Amino acid sequence: MQQNETLKHIIALIEQGSLGRAILQAENVLLTHPNQDDMEQLIGIKDDYRLMADYWQRGFDDPQRPKVFDHLLRRLYMLVTNMIIHDRLRNSSYMKGVYSRPRHIRKDWSINAIRQELESFVSDVAMLSLEPEHTRQEKSNNIYKNHQLLMHDLFDYIFTSRLWKDALADVFIELLLLPTIDVIDRQLIASAISLSALQAFCYNKFKVLTEVYKRAEEPELRQRALVGWVLVTSAEADKLYPEQRDSIAKLVDNEYCRQELVELQMQLIYCMDAEDDQRIIKDEIMPDIINGSNIKVTRQGLVEMDEDTLEDIIHPEAAEQNMERMEQSMNRMVDMQKQGSDIYYGGFAQMKRFPFYNDLSNWFVPFYPQHPAIASIWQQTKGKKFLQIVTKVGAFCDSDKYSFVLAFDQVISRLPKNMLKMVEAGEATPTPVGGEIGMEEQRQPAFMRRIYLQNLYRFFRLHPVRSEFRSPFENSVYLFFANPLFQGTALEKHFLEVAAFMLKRRRYADTLAVLQNVTTPANEFQYQLLMGSVLQKMPESSFISAASCFRRALAIRPDSQKALAGFARANFREQNYDAALEAYDRMLQLQPENKSYLLNKAICLNRLGRNEEAQKVLFKLNYLYPEDQNVSRVLAWTLTEDGKLEQAQKLYNALLSAEHPQPEDLLNNGYCLWFQRHIVSAIGMFRQYIDSMGDDNRPDMEREFMRTEHDIITGKGISETEIQLMLDALHVL
Repeated sequence: MQQNETLKHIIALIEQGSLGRAILQAENVLLTHPNQDDMEQLIGIKDDYRLMADYWQRGFDDPQRPKVFDHLLRRLYMLVTNMIIHDRLRNSSYMKGVYSRPRHIRKDWSINAIRQELESFVSDVAMLSLEPEHTRQEKSNNIYKNHQLLMHDLFDYIFTSRLWKDALADVFIELLLLPTIDVIDRQLIASAISLSALQAFCYNKFKVLTEVYKRAEEPELRQRALVGWVLVTSAEADKLYPEQRDSIAKLVDNEYCRQELVELQMQLIYCMDAEDDQRIIKDEIMPDIINGSNIKVTRQGLVEMDEDTLEDIIHPEAAEQNMERMEQSMNRMVDMQKQGSDIYYGGFAQMKRFPFYNDLSNWFVPFYPQHPAIASIWQQTKGKKFLQIVTKVGAFCDSDKYSFVLAFDQVISRLPKNMLKMVEAGEATPTPVGGEIGMEEQRQPAFMRRIYLQNLYRFFRLHPVRSEFRSPFENSVYLFFANPLFQGTALEKHFLEVAAFMLKRRRYADTLAVLQNVTTPANEFQYQLLMGSVLQKMPESSFISAASCFRRALAIRPDSQKALAGFARANFREQNYDAALEAYDRMLQLQPENKSYLLNKAICLNRLGRNEEAQKVLFKLNYLYPEDQNVSRVLAWTLTEDGKLEQAQKLYNALLSAEHPQPEDLLNNGYCLWFQRHIVSAIGMFRQYIDSMGDDNRPDMEREFMRTEHDIITGKGISETEIQLMLDALHVL
């Protein structure tokens, strides 16, 4: 997205309240890039500012001065923001086309004219039932075609509109609440308003969306409005439009609204994880599903394989195993979908290249079979029932339903004959991957919201010129629980719930951002536990803070194993082994035979130089868990440090017999061999270690020998000269 940096700087000045400087810089821009209308507006603002300042300098007391000042700030904000919008349209050939086309095609964009046409469409559709059957379909197609052209133009017109004034906002609120207008049209208008406000914050567009969310009766419209106002909120405009914060505070006083916001934030996180989920589906799930199927993909299309193949006769158990794996993978995908994952994103990502998606509005339009782009496909005899079933019971978003119908039209002729016959006869009863979704669930607001979010995600990730749009899935816009506008509101009592969810999803930066937005924790113990847990995942500079968080949690609940475990890990990471050891001893009093606690205690003892005590613990663990490589690994290094090199070497030989040895074992065995004075073998082991790490993670062996393990090396009688010889052998010889 191209925007004039100077104009953005002026907006920042306005948001800070620096009105005089903002006026001066705006004037400089307009002198460089003249625009008569904009200059006239600026002169009006400047004259009013001078008049106000003159009265102030003369010592006149004006109780309306703050109000006048704020009004001037808003006038200038609207002017400069409109200049930014104009600048973006002017510098992008794509945006210029979107802006110009509807204004060139149609001159009358008054609300009255739009309302009349939208209401006429509803009347025309209702009157179709009176038409003779032989002309009804043709007339229906014409009505929907003309209407779709109108909505396409209206969407682009709203999207490229400048900032709205109060009066325009009021009439749009009225328009969107009219029951005499098709709810599909109202949803599309709400999306156009949202997309427009995402590009440049407009309080009045935000106001339209909040009012529609509060007052609309149709749940699908309310959910679009909810997503819209949440994503367009602007913390930067808080000082300029304090009523934005007031509106949010009033909205979240409602318990039902708070619950929807909690669900929405979690659903946005699932959207953000869509590409990671797709990798899991592609690499782990789909291979099992394909192997368990008797359909093969070829250049000619889908081919149904014979069930009684030679392989099935020779290895009958293999078919059963494949089928079992397929069922497990299918169930896994169903579980992912139930949890909220976008399981269809990857499968439909390549289907967004149809000409259908050249129109902006088609990315957001709710699915309806009469859409001119798919009406002829839907009406044909072949596959009609198949399409009806799949689009009815599948958890596809609207965008994917359109993709499915368009793609189906291209592949139906390449289906296997048996399958084609079943499709034509309506005998095929397909079950979408991920399972069927009942109508009761589809009517739930959470489901409607999820579907709409997936529409949005596909648009901002897959649109050919997506770089031209400000995406809510970037720059943490999606993370509205970290938005200061929600801080201190009734929603804050749910911050910890959402933070725990994000921590479980391993979104550590997001978790920290939400926790940092907390002013008064609803649960101090949970807050400290979450903060300590997430800080452990941050850079090393945060580890001390993590330990202090767990210490405060322990002060509240001294016997909490979670707090103790976190306290131990945090102290271990900051190399405070005495405190970590004390914590593990306390944990072992609660669970004396816990393998993990015992192993970590042994590591702490090793780091403190108490190797004899560490070995007692490790030998016990090695006896109880002889196959546990982690136990063997720690024991081997402890023995190495203690000079029991032959015992350690036996353990390393066993560890390195694995098909893919751990790099850590290669490194530590290198030390063990070096300390035994098996120099050539040690060099070879260190080289294997270096190679195993790859070029991108090539280790710094000089740092390893001279800093990390220097004391241990020299403690084994190896001189500085020998260390340099080893470095030369690895890097030179």
